[in-house]
Amino acid sequence: MVNLHFYKPEDFSEVNYILDEIQSQYTSTAEFAIERIKERNDGKGFSITIFDDDKPAGYFALDFGDDKFDLTDNPNSVLLRSLSINPDFQGKGIGKAAMIHVDDFIRRNFKNCDEIVLAVNQNNTSAYELYLKVGYRYDGKTRIGRSGPQLLMYKKL
Repeated sequence: MVNLHFYKPEDFSEVNYILDEIQSQYTSTAEFAIERIKERNDGKGFSITIFDDDKPAGYFALDFGDDKFDLTDNPNSVLLRSLSINPDFQGKGIGKAAMIHVDDFIRRNFKNCDEIVLAVNQNNTSAYELYLKVGYRYDGKTRIGRSGPQLLMYKKL
């Protein structure tokens, strides 16, 4: 069963996995995202560990900082970023389950948040299709990311 928990330093060895060359184009490592949140030190970034049963299987960050305003003008939104699943756990539906559970996780822990936004590389069709399946919408807005055009998606809570 997939569960989401706030990241703890003891999760690091399990979320510090290597992504293949293609996946690395589309998302940052957990190590990079955790370090970025630590450096910002503004209390607006949260690391989340994805668990498959009791085993850390993936990672993402929830960012309430100003970067979200590149995707939305909603001050009560959160930017979901740096989502990845450990290659040893891929293909088991863990990413999809995590994206379904994130709604309730946010409702429980961030009561004022009413929208999740994210950007997905236009060439990352598997991620784009996953987001559509779990209720995210794409209204035609794009931006240029580090690996090319990104589709801006959102989900109202």
